[in-house]
Amino acid sequence: MDTTSITISVFAGVFGCAYFIYGKKQQKLIPLLSGVGLCVVPYFLDSNMVLIGACVAMLIAPFLIKIDF
Repeated sequence: MDTTSITISVFAGVFGCAYFIYGKKQQKLIPLLSGVGLCVVPYFLDSNMVLIGACVAMLIAPFLIKIDF
């Protein structure tokens, strides 16, 4: 792992933790799943560009998907 991928993983983890806590407190499924995804995805993706794309997609998903349970 290089410095760039570690930095991206740290930021993804921070945002993932925040999304997870928000989703759990507000009982909203999409931010909760996005938070879990942001915390887990950096372990499986090696390419920095693919990792950035996946993280950006999960960061904007709660704003685009409006499902109330």
